[in-house]
Amino acid sequence: AEAGMQVLDFCAGAGGKTLALSAAMDNRGQVFAHDSEKTRLAPIFDRIRRSENRNVQIVTKPAELSPLSGHMDIVLVDAPCTGSGTWRRRPDAKWRLTQKQLDARKGEQSAILDAAKAFVKPGGLLVYVTCSVFDEENGEQVAAFLDRNDGFVPVDHRQLWDSRFPGHETAARIGAAGGISLSPALSGTDGFYVCALRKGG
Repeated sequence: AEAGMQVLDFCAGAGGKTLALSAAMDNRGQVFAHDSEKTRLAPIFDRIRRSENRNVQIVTKPAELSPLSGHMDIVLVDAPCTGSGTWRRRPDAKWRLTQKQLDARKGEQSAILDAAKAFVKPGGLLVYVTCSVFDEENGEQVAAFLDRNDGFVPVDHRQLWDSRFPGHETAARIGAAGGISLSPALSGTDGFYVCALRKGG
């Protein structure tokens, strides 16, 4: 995100990424923080106050969201997921995950992407992020979205990664459908996935 942009954090939760976006934009432009579960947003108000960020607006009601439709430079979807990318720190969690839970998460992710796309302006970006290592939640989810929505195309993720992190070409895997995957084995981090899709027009 750059200064002056209009950005929607569609699954803002407690607001960590919202505040990071605001800081990256040097308090210029607007960051709109939304979450379908209003209770998850509760910590964000105090965090904004303490950080002195002045370009963040909280949007919880459909009537507040609808004017943003088709106007956002970036829509960030930090999707609810299995959290499998954090299992190196919480190995017990993998024994609790069921196929039913995975299927439910995949359904949520699909629905969220389909809802979030409406807010991206022509030429803007829909950015999908998980802390999962499962391709079902990552590349496969993006491929299914692209099958349903031919107005979006993946950016050049290899060029994106190399320009942001020169000298670390092997720390990330670039998927066939686009997207960047990090893992403990590759990058020494938790497992993460990010895919940026540009809207045509």
